[in-house]
Amino acid sequence: QVHLVESGGGLVQAGGSLKLSCAASGRTFSSYTMGWFRQAPGKEREFVAGINWSGGSANHADSVKGRFTISRDNAKNTVYLQMNSLKPEDTAVYYCAARWGRTIVAPSAGDPYDYWGQGTQVTVSS
Repeated sequence: QVHLVESGGGLVQAGGSLKLSCAASGRTFSSYTMGWFRQAPGKEREFVAGINWSGGSANHADSVKGRFTISRDNAKNTVYLQMNSLKPEDTAVYYCAARWGRTIVAPSAGDPYDYWGQGTQVTVSS
């Protein structure tokens, strides 16, 4: 089992940047595929980005491609989401998620996850 804790959210102006972190407990972090999701008020949760166990393969939603970058540091049991050129429509609660298993390719948007963090609020003002 893995416990996930997100941090780094906050209020930022449009065009600004934030870096989210997700710290995982346990000694098997490198055996998990990781993902970031978000949920805006009144909307369904949506996939933002995913990364395979080694960090060698990543996948980003079209809505954030070129602006957001997922990465991980297995030595620190942490996955990151660097968010640049933020837009008001990026406002949401951001969640990290973990799925057991080492895959060569990054996860797809519809892949299931086993564990979720509590979320961190990101608010982008116009």
